[in-house]
Order: sequence, then C-alpha cells, then structure tokens
Amino acid sequence: MKFLLLPLVAGLATATPLAIMADSFIKRGVTSSINYSQMTLYGGFERAYNLTGDEKYATWYRGQIDALVQSDGTIKGWDYGKYSLDNYRMGNNLLYWYEKTGEAKYKNAASIIREQINRHPRTATGGFWHRNPEYPNQMWLDGIFMADSFYAKWTKSFDNQNTTAWDDIARQYDNIEAHTRDNKTGLLKHGYDESKVAVWADPVTGASPLVWDRAVGWYFMSLSEVIPLWPQTHPARKRLISYFTTLAAALKKTQDSSGGWWLIMSEQYVGVTGNYIESSGSAMFTYGFLKGIKLGLLDKTQYLSPAQKGYDLLVSKFVVEKDDGTVDWEGTVEVGSLNSNASFEYYISVPLAVNDFKGAGPFIMTP
Repeated sequence: MKFLLLPLVAGLATATPLAIMADSFIKRGVTSSINYSQMTLYGGFERAYNLTGDEKYATWYRGQIDALVQSDGTIKGWDYGKYSLDNYRMGNNLLYWYEKTGEAKYKNAASIIREQINRHPRTATGGFWHRNPEYPNQMWLDGIFMADSFYAKWTKSFDNQNTTAWDDIARQYDNIEAHTRDNKTGLLKHGYDESKVAVWADPVTGASPLVWDRAVGWYFMSLSEVIPLWPQTHPARKRLISYFTTLAAALKKTQDSSGGWWLIMSEQYVGVTGNYIESSGSAMFTYGFLKGIKLGLLDKTQYLSPAQKGYDLLVSKFVVEKDDGTVDWEGTVEVGSLNSNASFEYYISVPLAVNDFKGAGPFIMTP
C-alpha cells in the first residue's frame, strides 16, 4: 500500500493513512471501556473526523462513549473509591462531546472525574499518586497524560480564573521535572518515588533508573495539549514551554537513523541486544514534533525533517496491509510498569501487541 506524505509536509488535504487505520478499527470492532487505551484511540477518531469531515467517525466514536455514559451522566462501572490516574484520561473525551453537542450528560460525567481528582491521594509535595493503594508516593510520566491534560481542560473551560487550580496543575509537571529529568541527556526517567522506598528508587532523587520511550511520549503529548490551554499571564507557562522545547531537543538528538526511537532510550542500552525501535513511542514523538511546529513552539526548519523521517518509518515498518483491505498496527509494547524492578531485562521481556490502541491512537492523531 502506497501512503501519501503528511498533509503538513506535502500541502495536501488527504487523510489517507489515518483514515485507513481508523476504518480498520471500525471494521474489526473495539470493546468500549473507560480504559485510557481506548480513550487514546478515540482521540485518534477526533482527528480523523476533524480532518475528513466524515460523519462515520463521529457516529462510531460517540457510540463508543454513549455505551459508557448514562442519560443522567453517571459512568457505567465507575468506582468512586478507586484512585487511579489511568481512568481520568476519559475526561478529555467527555469534554469533547460536551463541546460538540452541549448535552449535559457529558459534562456531568466529566465532573465525576474532576471531583475524584479533588479526593485523589497526594505526595507530601502535592503530587498525585499514580494509583492508590498500589503505588503510594509514586509519580509516573504516564499519569501526567492521564490526569493533568483533563485537569487543565476542565479548568480552562469552567474555572479559568482559578489560579490555585492552575498552580496545582503546574505542580504536577514541576515535580516530574525536579525528580526525573536527566540534565545530561535532557530525557526523563519513567517515574519517581517521593518516599524513596521502591526497589528501583534512586536514594537521592527517588527516580527509576531508565528512560522508557512510551512514558516520555505520554509526557511529551500532554505538554503539547496543556500549553495551548494555559493562561498567558500565568508564570508557569514559560516553564511548561521550556519543558516541552528542551525535551524536543533531546528527542531530536536521540532519534535513530531509521527515524524511530528505542524502547529503552537510556544511552547505555541503545543498540543493545534485546532493545528495539518501538512504535508507540515513535508515533508519540512524531506527533509531538508536528504539534509543536503547528503551535509555533518548535522551529519548522529544525523539526519538520525529523518528523517526516519518523512518520515515514511508522508507515513503512508498523502499518501492515492485510488481504481484506484493512491495516494492522504493529510493534507496540503491551505495557511498561514500575510495579517491577524497572530493569532493562524487565522492559524488554514484555511482549509486543498487534493493533494496540496506545500506538495506533497517536499515529491516527498525527497532525
């Protein structure tokens, strides 16, 4: 299958690659779930609909959300006693449909998540625990994407003058930066334990030892989502832009000659047997470069070529044509968790999945 170049690059109106991928998921079917994986895929359908104007994408996507949200705005199966940042990503999708339709049920459902954030356990410095009770005092890069993009979107939409809320959102990014950023490489470790008791925690910073590509990808994407929402006069705006641009520079330096990025990006493991170019992180970084260019945060002359190289790899290596006219998305690692010893051996032992939403979603979302 011959895919056309990115519309951003070629100046074309075509949406062929993302449309074929989205069509393939519709044909295969997706079980509706509050899981962040599905919500990431649904974000891709927002992009497919916004770019093509084809109502089939909106109809399918809304049907997936309506299977979860009842007429009064309650969320089917929502556990009010479960404090997991992973479940909060859904709030972004709910607000998309509220903005699009004005139907109160979507805002009511999103308010459930917003209120849960108010009750969510925190570290001593105010950071959200990744999950209670499993990961006390731990912040993961993943959690920033899951919770803080929604927290910012809600605040922008309904509470924009609440400086305390904006300060609180900024604190989550500041904590991650203070504990996980490697000042030598500019990359960020997977997470940190503020109590420093986890088996993998650095005794000084509390950070986990390695840079896992998808964790960095979640963080990079979240920054690109939050910065456009941020109040121009709030002092954290400049910090967030710096977090994004310095990370982009580090990612540009660590892009492999193939156009992709390694599963474990820590310098000592690049090219080591067992390590490999992974598709979800590569899609997220390509997305982030292009989104940064569109937002005016990244210099097009510096980042368009790496973005195109990344996109070309995604299409040539990870998008695989099937006999029935659909395509598969390949090369995405199933999971990466700090519920482990966070060793290189652990990360490379996790199997790859076909048609994993965490990789296909960011690919479809590519600007």
